Amino acid sequence: KDFPFSTHFGNQTKNFRLYHDGKHFVGEKRFESIHDLVTDGLITLYIETKAAEYIAKMTINPIYEHIGYTTLNKEPTLKKHLPVCKEVPDGPAPQGERVDEEKGLTSLVRRATLKDNVHTTKYEKVHNFKVHTFRGPHWCEYCANFMWGLIAQGVKCADCGLNVHKQCSKMVPNDCKPDLKHVKKVYSCDLTTLVKAHNSKRPMVVDMCIQEIESRGVQSEGLYRISGFSDLIEDVKLAFDRDGEKADISVNVYEDINIITGALKLYFRDLPIPLITYDAYPRFMEAAKITDPDKRLEAHHEGLKLLPPAHCETLCYLMAHLKRVTQNDKDNLMNAENLGIVFGPTLMRAPDLDAMTALNDIRYQRQVVETLIKNEDILF
Repeated sequence: KDFPFSTHFGNQTKNFRLYHDGKHFVGEKRFESIHDLVTDGLITLYIETKAAEYIAKMTINPIYEHIGYTTLNKEPTLKKHLPVCKEVPDGPAPQGERVDEEKGLTSLVRRATLKDNVHTTKYEKVHNFKVHTFRGPHWCEYCANFMWGLIAQGVKCADCGLNVHKQCSKMVPNDCKPDLKHVKKVYSCDLTTLVKAHNSKRPMVVDMCIQEIESRGVQSEGLYRISGFSDLIEDVKLAFDRDGEKADISVNVYEDINIITGALKLYFRDLPIPLITYDAYPRFMEAAKITDPDKRLEAHHEGLKLLPPAHCETLCYLMAHLKRVTQNDKDNLMNAENLGIVFGPTLMRAPDLDAMTALNDIRYQRQVVETLIKNEDILF
């Protein structure tokens, strides 16, 4: 239900329409009582009336640009500086090259480490801001100004814990650095969030499952097509959520290889944003409908450019693995077309499609994955 509400403040009368859901007075904020609503409203009206000009200027010279990640309510977070490696020319190391005395690394290993570090730092992530009620005095970590109000004074990033005004949240760059104390699960977690929290190139689930599958051999008939026992697949999921990289998925614990393939497929199905993202989905659908082989391949390449770096890196790793699976199709009976049928709906899905359109898209989803597998060496 709703009812009118008027207040006289600063020689001005303001009229509002309040909505009540049975427990709370609902607007942009939710109040348990009319007393809290009026108190918060008076605080907000006073601040916005007396300091309107100052509020408008708050984001002009933010402290965030100068000191980056820090908080006014706890100890500053020190920036970790990675050791800078000098560029090493490609080609064999000169005879008699010394091993790095500090790290014990040859130039080849240093070069590989450098590439991994560079790749990881390219992963950008938007902050996952949620409206938050702060207990006690709090200051915005973007502009360093007080966060006023009784409840819902600002927003807090659910992944890294950054606290800012709602208006300041629009100015914060896409530099979220997820903290493991906020990222408490592996499955159903945003892919980029997970890899940044663990400082890795790809989700550890993907690496560990594929490495385990390939160590056992990819000759098993019906690999990825045959489903493992669902309760045991759920056990693997819980193990990753609980133990992360320490999860034991070895043959001693899960003898059936289909349990591991099922856990990998479940990880991709549970992603809140599919591996082939919603933004890239239409481009891949268009690409699958192109009849000319060269133009179709070019269109797939353009589609890959729309993927976030962490998604593209993971897709590349997965397609290389599936390519190796198809090279053993005489034993496992899983060629690119069969794998496309399995992984099409697993890796990509479109939001807000009616049943008939979604059903029709399955055919093109299969074709997209089939093309990515067959042309893995060209596209990636």
